[in-house]
Amino acid sequence: MKDNGLPCLDLLEATPTILRGLMAELSAEDVRWKPAPGRFSVGEVLAHLSHTEGHCYRARLDRFLSEENPEFEGDDAQHHLELYRDMDPEDAFDHFEEQRETNIEALRDLPPGAGDRHAVHKEVGPITLAQMLNEWALHDLGHIRQIAELVRARKYLAGAGPLGASYELKP
Repeated sequence: MKDNGLPCLDLLEATPTILRGLMAELSAEDVRWKPAPGRFSVGEVLAHLSHTEGHCYRARLDRFLSEENPEFEGDDAQHHLELYRDMDPEDAFDHFEEQRETNIEALRDLPPGAGDRHAVHKEVGPITLAQMLNEWALHDLGHIRQIAELVRARKYLAGAGPLGASYELKP
């Protein structure tokens, strides 16, 4: 594995495997279960990850590399909820995995110093590629946590019987 000094690549590469492990015992019904109206299901989270992998992160990466100081818009997941609701969860996850593999290969092939490339994010101002990679990891970890909470609430809480009473889940 080539080390170009970019942060977070190992975590970003591990995310699909972590998610597969969390979802190993879920049924199709479990994947579509929503804890409340306005909250995401596991399937919707997977669709969101697939969408943002290409339309946010890869698009930004390409612009970081092809433009001097590109300007990026913010991203609003709620705006795309209808799209996420209609996607097949397994297809979405397969697409996410394929895109992530391609993105990791591209990131590992970047030369040393690429993390210092600059852009402007309309909501937060100047950013570097390295900062975007850290935010990408934050995004992954947030959704790993979200899926873990959904799995805990849907799959294991009831089965724990009285032992589950002390858990405060926030799916």
